Parts: sequence; structure tokens; C-alpha cells
Amino acid sequence: MSVIRSGYIAIVGRPNVGKSTLLNQLVGEKISIVSRKAQTTRHRIMGILTNPDAQYVFVDTPGFQTRFSNALNRAMNRGVTQTLADVDVVFFVVESGRFDAKDEAVLRLLPEDVPVILVVNKTDQVKDKSSLLPFLAKVAEKREFAAVVPVSAAKGKQTDDLLKVARKYLPHEELLFPEDELTDKSERFLASEYIREKLFRLLGDELPYAVTVEIEKFEVEGQLRRIYAAIVVDKDSHKAMVIGKGGESLKRIASEARQDMERLFDGKVYLEVWVKVKSGWADDERLLKSLGYE
Repeated sequence: MSVIRSGYIAIVGRPNVGKSTLLNQLVGEKISIVSRKAQTTRHRIMGILTNPDAQYVFVDTPGFQTRFSNALNRAMNRGVTQTLADVDVVFFVVESGRFDAKDEAVLRLLPEDVPVILVVNKTDQVKDKSSLLPFLAKVAEKREFAAVVPVSAAKGKQTDDLLKVARKYLPHEELLFPEDELTDKSERFLASEYIREKLFRLLGDELPYAVTVEIEKFEVEGQLRRIYAAIVVDKDSHKAMVIGKGGESLKRIASEARQDMERLFDGKVYLEVWVKVKSGWADDERLLKSLGYE
């Protein structure tokens, strides 16, 4: 298969503008976890879309952190800046009708020598459609964008237009990855992310920020995967919250994560999940490295 163009596209923006939803919509699979809680994405995650005339390698980044300054957030911010240094195109994602100091802070990070496409997301949530054009014009004045594309990532509206625009700016290259590859992340990594997503989705705002998932064992036996995972929290009170009354919360987290894994891996999954306390893990550089944070 000959591909005329292929390249790397960074998806950046403040927390909770829909970057992960956009990545999943473009790739057609749930590669990056999604929740209403801000700052869900913590790692750079690649999603790969291969069409007959182009290969798009999307890099979903954590929302740039300005509120906290612990080791976890420093690692996440390094991830954003490293990604921006080595891509062919940037999707700068903002939310329809909202542009504030956090968006400005991300905009200041964007390189001058890379085409930046302004992606205005959540257009389906705008009640007064006549307000959209003035908003687009106002944000478009902030810098010289290669293009301005309004989309609804959740509904898949105008994402094809976004791909057409992005393709123009990709280098003339052969395939960067095999054509059937969807992500650069391992099944082990995706398993941990699926569990973390269920934590955020089911426990919502009650859940403390300092929670992560460690896969202690991942075994493949034919079509069966045996996965043993520890949910790592900062305090005993957080452990009780994750387990829930009679273990109900933990059972539901494990059950829903397992179903998602079986869909993605296309095979049976045996999943065992427990909770352990590691006090101060989010500010321990050595521990963060062991958990996969760069």
C-alpha cells in the first residue's frame, strides 16, 4: 500500500475540552479514556488512522496543568511540551463559546513554525448558533491559524472536514506504522487506562485526583487474557471509597472495565482488581517512573 502523506498531529488544549473524545472519534476506537472529570488523560497516547491516501498519527496530550505543582503534573506538562517539539501539525482544541486564561496559556506554548489548526469543539452544545461565527472570528484573531474547523467530537460532526484540512499539511511520507495498527500503546497500558476510566466515571467528583492503576501481572493464554491490577490511592479513606459498601463500587469498576477490554482485545478477559495505599505517590518521582510517567 502506498501512502502519499503521513505525519504526527498533536491534539492540545486546556483540560476537559474534549481532546480524548476527538482522538477516539478520529481513530474509530476507544484508545484514550474519557470522563467528565478534568485532567483524566495523564500520558501521551498515540492513535493511528490509516486511509488509502494518508496515515494520521494523532498524539493525545494531557491538558496543560496550571493549578497544581506536584511531580505528577510536572511530568504531564513535560509530556505536552515534548510532544509539541516533534509534530507536523497541531490541533488546538477549544470549547465553543469559551476561551479563557487557560486556553491563552496553552496557546502561548504552541510553536510558531508548525501549522496550527483551531478546532472548535462541542458545537452541538451551542443553543444560539448565531453566536458561533462571532466567537470563531474572535479566537481566530489570536494568532495566524492554518485553518479554523468547528466540530462536535461527541457526535462525529465535521471530523471528516478536519482530516481533509490536516492532510494538506502532512509530509509526503510512506507509512510510519503498519496499516492495521491503532495505537503505540501496549494492551497492558490500555488495560490500566480502562480501569482508571471506570474509576473516574463511577466515582466522579468524590474520587481524589491522586489515584492510579498498576498492572501487576498480564498473561495471555490463547484468546484468554489474565490481568491482575492494583488501584493505587493516597489514603486509607480513599481505599474505602473505591471499594464501596460491601465491595459494590470495586465490583462494578472491574466488571465494566473487563467488558471494555473484551471488546477491544476481541477475546475473553479474566480480571482481578484490588486497592492498595501508597502515600504520596503523586509526588514521588521514582515511583511515578515505575508507574510509566516520564
